[in-house]
Parts: sequence; C-alpha cells; structure tokens
Amino acid sequence: MNNKLYVGNLAYSVRDNDLQQQFASFGEVQSAKVVMDRDSGRSKGFGFVEMSTSEEAEAAIRGMHGQNFGGRDLTVNIARPMEARAPRGGSYGGGYGDSRRSSY
Repeated sequence: MNNKLYVGNLAYSVRDNDLQQQFASFGEVQSAKVVMDRDSGRSKGFGFVEMSTSEEAEAAIRGMHGQNFGGRDLTVNIARPMEARAPRGGSYGGGYGDSRRSSY
C-alpha cells in the first residue's frame, strides 16, 4: 500500500499546518500540502498527506474519511498518480502559441 493520501473536500481556509496537525494522531506525517491555485493563491480544496508507513496511512484513512473538518466532510483515500493532461494554451487559440497576437 502507498503512504501518500489524497485529502479532498477541504475547507478553503485549511493550510498545510492544519492538515499536518489533523493527521498526526495517526502516526508520523512526512509531508502535508494543500494545493493552491497558482493564479489566485487560493486553496483548490484538496491536498496530499504522506504518512511514514502504509499502516499509518491506512489508519488515517479509517479515522479521517467522512469526518468533519473545518465544516466539511473529508474524502481521504490513497493518492493516485496524476493523469496526463493536454498542455496549457493548446490549439484552441488562447495560449502562448496564438497566431493572432497583436504586434507591438
């Protein structure tokens, strides 16, 4: 089993330290990261927690999935690898390769 957990449905006010403290009761937290929007700087409402062992990760899933944290019921499960996405600014005409660029 993997030690890295996906934590979803986070309140937008939750930060890395809050996640770390919440999951520490299930074992040693190696890392805790709330994913932030790079443009706005606001939380995207999910994050990742890495526990020391797979046993601690399983205990955290059992203990935290469905629990209310910050007014929202959490979704906690094993993190899956990120799926490949189309590159930003694809051929739809809105990206960096847009041939309609204005001249300076």
